[in-house]
Formats: sequence, structure tokens, C-alpha cells
Amino acid sequence: MIRKLIPILGITFIDILGFSMMLPVLPYFVTHFGMNGLVVGLLLSTFSFCQLISGPVWGNVSDRIGRKRVLIISQIGATIGWAMLAFAPNIVWVFIARIVEGVSGGNIGVTQAYVADLVEGKDRARAFGFISATFAAAMVFGPAGGGLLYSRFGFSAPFLAASALQFLTLIVTIVLLPESRTKQEQEEAHVGVREIAATFTNPRFSPLLVQKLALSLCLYGWYSVIALYLAGQLHFGLVATTYYFSGFAIINVLINGVGVGKASSLFGDRVMSTVGLALLVVGMACTPFVHNSLSFVGVMVLFAMGSAYANNGINAMLSNAASEREQGTVLGVGSSLDSLSGIIAPPISTGLLAFYGSAFAGVESLVAAIIGLILGIRNTLLAPVVPIVTEETSLAAEELEPT
Repeated sequence: MIRKLIPILGITFIDILGFSMMLPVLPYFVTHFGMNGLVVGLLLSTFSFCQLISGPVWGNVSDRIGRKRVLIISQIGATIGWAMLAFAPNIVWVFIARIVEGVSGGNIGVTQAYVADLVEGKDRARAFGFISATFAAAMVFGPAGGGLLYSRFGFSAPFLAASALQFLTLIVTIVLLPESRTKQEQEEAHVGVREIAATFTNPRFSPLLVQKLALSLCLYGWYSVIALYLAGQLHFGLVATTYYFSGFAIINVLINGVGVGKASSLFGDRVMSTVGLALLVVGMACTPFVHNSLSFVGVMVLFAMGSAYANNGINAMLSNAASEREQGTVLGVGSSLDSLSGIIAPPISTGLLAFYGSAFAGVESLVAAIIGLILGIRNTLLAPVVPIVTEETSLAAEELEPT
């Protein structure tokens, strides 16, 4: 299986390497124009909002015209967006650049759909784990590279490097990445915009999507506040925080690359995702009681294992519940919930920390994880096994659904 995935894994690594270069630089770039932290939040929300809209649309389009073409469109937009940032004369230009990338992007669901095209349903959690491990591996090097380029050459350097890497990704995609869907499969895909909205009411998907939203609210709430939490709870500075992010990324590589496949084979995707949510509940409940680096390492491991097991398990169940002609649409809708959470969760978590202190930074994530765990247990009791849907079973189910 891994041999089939090497091209898309390599492209994903280069893509995320360039993307992650901007992470430590972009907030400082915004303040460089005299803006405050609120504008940084608005910029992040603007990008998330654009991906919220574009994710399901591009996923749907990829079902009809192929994954490769949509990935090429996304990479062109990212190349232009990063280049615009490098030469941005004012904050308005920065917002336009992020809108360009956000509208043309939303390709996480398309990447997952590409992987789903190549592997059997029973192997999808493992394959999604490889994608997550590739993300994490790129995050080990990208932020440090962006910070180094900025320290030596100024703000434009990391954005130009990110744009160059995106352009390299574009060339590699055009030359080396084979299309995962045949012409016949593309012609037979008759899903349209109406099917995007119908996904939320379809009984095959809706319970999983609600659970996916709860999980995403947990993850994005914690990601958004963790640097502030470390500063308040453990008095970490910038350098110590970057060490944490690198260590967390390395742990993520190991868990996603090795642990997810073994857990999926041993327990199944349903149980694995529920165990992951339980680990997140325990980890978030421990955050007020962390007072040294050693205890925080324990929370970090719980969070890494929980997020890997829960996220990849739920994504695999969504993919297995969709027919071949629906993969892009359904996984695109799933990725849009990440974008929605990126809009909703950060202000809640950072607000709790600002008003009540660092001990309360994980409360939003804890509540969301508890809701996700309850939904996971409920879904297990109501539907112990998620069937792997084929084209025939999908069409039969649609004929039975009320009109």
C-alpha cells in the first residue's frame, strides 16, 4: 500500500513544509503593519471561512473532473497567495492574499479522497495516518526554517520560499502524480451542489459529521491556545515553545505513522476513534494540574494519541460510508468542519484563558471532547459496524430514502 501513496505523500510533505514556514512569521508580519492581535485573529478566521466554503465545493468538483486537476488549481492559488504576501505593501493586500489561497485551497478533503481512491476500505485509517504523519513531519522543519529565513533576510524570505515550494509541488503534481479516478468514474459521478447540503441529513454521514465537529472544536480550541497556556502555566518563552512544537510533531509522526494502523487493525475504526476521544478527555482534564515540564509531556502524549486515533478513525468511517462517486464531496464536507471549528473555537479558548487564567485554557476542548465521546459511544451502540459502502449499496440506499 505504501508504494501507491509515495507520490501523494511526497507532494503533501512539500506542500505542508512551505505552508508551515509562515506559521511563526505571519502574526509578526501583521503587527509589522501596526495592527494588533485582534487583526491576527481576523486574518486567521478569514482564511478558515474561505476554506469552509471552498472545501466541500472543491471536493465535489474533484468527484467530477478528477483529483489531480483540483490539486493543481489549489497549488496555483497557493503559489500566487504566498508570492502576494512577500510583496504586500499594506494589511489589505495581506487579507486579499489569504483570501486567494483560502478560496483556491480547501484541498485536505481532496487529498484524503485521492488516498481513499487508492486503498481498500479496511486500510483507510492506516493510509490517513500516513497523511497525518507526513503533515507532522513537515511541521518539524517548516516553522524552524521560516523563523531562520526571517531572522536573516526579513519578512519576504519565508513567503518567497513557501511560494517556491508550492510551485515545486505544482510541477511535481503535473509530472509525477497519476490521476486516481478513471474517465468513466468521473463521467458517472453525478453528485452536485445539492448533494453537499444533503450530506448533513444523510443517515450514513450525519452522526459521524456531528462527532467530527465536536472533535474539531476540541482540537482547534487547544491548538489556538497552547502557546499562551505554556507561557502562563509553565512560563515558557518563545524558544521553549518552539521546542515543544517540534517535539509534539515528532511524537505525531510516530503515532500517526505506526500507531494508527496497528490500532485500526486491532480494534477497528469505531473503537479506535472512541478510545482516542477518551484519551483527549483525560488529557484535557489534566491541564489545570500541570505544573512542570514532565507532567506536561504526559498531557502532550495523551493529546497526540487521542487526536490521531479519533481523527483518523472518524475520517476512515466517513470514507467507508461513502461510495466511490461521493468520496470527494463527503471528505470535503468533513474538512470544512475543521475550518468552521477554526473560526468558532479559538476565541472561546483564548477568552477563557484571558478572563480566568491558564488553568482554564483547556475547558472548551474538554467539553467538546466529552460531547464527542458521548456521541461515539452512542453511535457504537446504535451502529456497531460502519459498512464499507459500494456503488451498488449506495444506490440501493438512495432508492429507500424518502423523497
